[in-house]
Parts: sequence; C-alpha cells; structure tokens
Amino acid sequence: MTSTFIPRSDFLRVLTERGYIHQCSDLEGLDEQARKGDVTAYIGFDCTASSLHVGSLLQIMMLRWLQKTGGKPVPLMGGGTTRVGDPSGKDESRKILSIEDIENNKTGIKAVFSKFLTFGDSAKDAIMPDNAEWLTKLNYIDFLRDVGRHFSVNRMMSMDSVKMRLERDQELSFLEFNYMCLQSYDFVELSRRYGCNLQMGGSDQWGNIVTGVDLGRRMGTPQLYALTSPLLTTASGAKMGKTAAGAIWLNADMLSPWDYWQFWRNTEDRDVGRFLKLFTEMPLDEIARLEALQGAEINEAKKILATEACAMLHGRELAERATETARQTFEQGITSTDLPHVAIEPAVLAAGLGVLSAFVEAGLVQSTGEARRQIKGGGLRVNDVIVSDDRMNLTEADLNSDGSIKLSLGKKRHILLTPKA
Repeated sequence: MTSTFIPRSDFLRVLTERGYIHQCSDLEGLDEQARKGDVTAYIGFDCTASSLHVGSLLQIMMLRWLQKTGGKPVPLMGGGTTRVGDPSGKDESRKILSIEDIENNKTGIKAVFSKFLTFGDSAKDAIMPDNAEWLTKLNYIDFLRDVGRHFSVNRMMSMDSVKMRLERDQELSFLEFNYMCLQSYDFVELSRRYGCNLQMGGSDQWGNIVTGVDLGRRMGTPQLYALTSPLLTTASGAKMGKTAAGAIWLNADMLSPWDYWQFWRNTEDRDVGRFLKLFTEMPLDEIARLEALQGAEINEAKKILATEACAMLHGRELAERATETARQTFEQGITSTDLPHVAIEPAVLAAGLGVLSAFVEAGLVQSTGEARRQIKGGGLRVNDVIVSDDRMNLTEADLNSDGSIKLSLGKKRHILLTPKA
C-alpha cells in the first residue's frame, strides 16, 4: 500500500486509519467507487468448523465497516469450496467433510454474522449466498472450456499456496489445485449475480483474489478489485486466534462470553492500541489516549478492549457482566456465580473426584499429565488454595456456600464445578 495515498471515501479512510489494509489492486479506482457508494464486497468463509474463531474477526470487521460507510457486504458461505479444501498455508490436505457436516457447520457460522451485519431487503443490506448454489451445478467439460482455458498453470505454480507446499515436498492433490479456479470463478459469478466488485481477505489470499480479478477481466465482467488485510500476529509473534487452551471461537456455545472477555483482557501491552483500532469502534483519539498509558495503567485499557470486543459479539449486557465478574474475582477475591460452570454427577463427588481428573473435566488442562506439571509449578488452585498433592480428592466437603467448587489455573482462568441438580 502506498504511503502517499490519501483516501477520499469514508470506507478506505477508515480502513487506512485503523490499519486494515495490506495490499490493494487499485486504491485510486476502488476509492472512487467507494466515494460514489458503489462497492459490493465479499469475503469467503469455508465451512470447516461449526464456528469461526477470532482469526476471522478482522475480515468480519472489514465487512462491518464497509456497511457502515455505505457499501454492501457479502459474506459468502463456502458450501461448495469446502468440499475441495483451500491449500493456502497448509502442509497437508484438509479432511474431506460430509455434506451433512458442511451444512451443520454453515448453520453455526451464520449465527455470528447477524451480530456484526444488518441483513434485509434494502439495497445496502448484507446478503449471504452459498457458492454451492453454482459450483455444484457446473458441468466439468463446460467449465474447462469456458473458464479453465483462462488459467495459466505456470502462473498457478508460482502462487505461494502452491509453491510453498511443493518446496516442502508436501503432496498437493489435483483436487486442491482446483481450489484457485473455483475461488476465482466465485468472484465472476458474484459479479454477475449481485454486482460484486471487490473481494477482500487475508494477505495469504492475495494470489487467489488477484487471479479472480484477472479472470473477471478475461470473461468480460466490469472492473473488479482486490483488497487484503495484513497477516495478524501478536507482538510476540503468536498466530491470532490460537492459545494454549485452544481456538478462541466466536459462538457462545463453544466459548463462553467470560472466556472471550478474558482472551482480550490478556492482550499483550504492545498490542492494545492496534487491537482497539481493529476490533472495536472506539474513536481514534480515545484509543490514542489509552495506548499512551504506561505501567499498571495499561491494564485499564485492556479491560476496555475486552469489554468493547465482547459487547460487539455477545451484547453489552453480557460484556458488562464479564467485566463485573472479573472485578469481583480478581480485585475482591469473590467466587462469582457468573464464572463458567461445569456440571458433574453428585455421585462422583460423593465418592471423591481426583483433582487431576477434575481439572481435565473442567477443560482447564488437556491431560492429567499436564495437571501434574501445573501442580509442581504451583499453577493449580482449588477454592483459591494452591494444590500441592496430586492425589487429592474433591468431595462434597469442598463445596462453597454457593454449592460450587472453584478451580483455577494460574490467576486468570477459573471454572466453577457444580453438582448436577
């Protein structure tokens, strides 16, 4: 992206000021389209899991800002391309999912977008097509003749998604090799059906997206544009959306609002300002003030980031409850009933539940071996008391006055173990 470019449209101005833009095929041309209110943009989301995780949130926010600045967002469900599998950034083929699994995953993913976008029948309301609508109806011979002839194998071999796999001597199936063709054709089809003229995505998708722009030119669509966001990592180099405890899912049934709040609260100091710009809608001058805080004061900025990011996904009420739960738990030492609960059979507790199994059951550790290692380092607590004996059993005598047992991993992860009613 050129540093001398000054956007005239609200859309590119916001994306530029807040740090969303990595590459664009034609900034001036896209800016002019956005200034006229003539941008319909899509981002594809394959249905490989029943929820998106926070690694997809940057793209979701780009669609949200597009709509807020007068454009039409199109989150495209990849019901067709999921059957093939995107090789980008992968060393091996994705697992082939059944049609039933893909449909179930699609249902889970759709729920997230209603929190960020306005859907309806108005001109700028979001729509959510599925590329299975056209990809599953393609005739293979016709596709090769009408579309395939526009692709250069030489150029496809030079794309990072292909080249990196081959350089590592990892097999790339013919099925995956076709993914680029299908994604490019999506762009053409969306242009014809909905007037879509912009595809956005992560920087790892640049090759696929500009191939779609080129295919559109060859097949006679109006001018198409490509725009990518930077690869998002934390200040320490970790991939966004992955933690030691697993993926940070966006669906509440896979990750509680409390745990989502905690994820943002644990942001590294150096990332606070950047994440406030990308994942909240707070004014930039207020973000600058928070970003300038030093020492222990930066924790206040982290709490604001956590609350604002959580409110956008789960609603203001749940975000405020998570904030209050954190205050009670960490600042007052109170066991809050709003902490995540894990229910166990009363008979198990009556017989005595091994402390190692209890932490595994609560999802705070992955295995009893990990629990033992945490105990040796003083990392596990029961009712705020450090566990020193890995043969300890939890019984009814450990229940607090609220009928729960508080399990803690370190100072920031807590679960209430409660007998089933």
